[in-house]
Amino acid sequence: MEEATVRLLCPECTKSWQAPPGELPVAAGVFHCPNCHASRRTSEFMRTDRDLRTLKQLG
Repeated sequence: MEEATVRLLCPECTKSWQAPPGELPVAAGVFHCPNCHASRRTSEFMRTDRDLRTLKQLG
């Protein structure tokens, strides 16, 4: 079985990557970009609405 991932995009440095939803804070929690260390709500790093829905369902 394939593990679900969400696509992330840092709004400050534009780094993009993927991560399993279970390894991320909840959508309203604080997340830090591994590249530039920008701190924002996890939901602000989601690349698309579909990624946000996946995070909310599986995170």
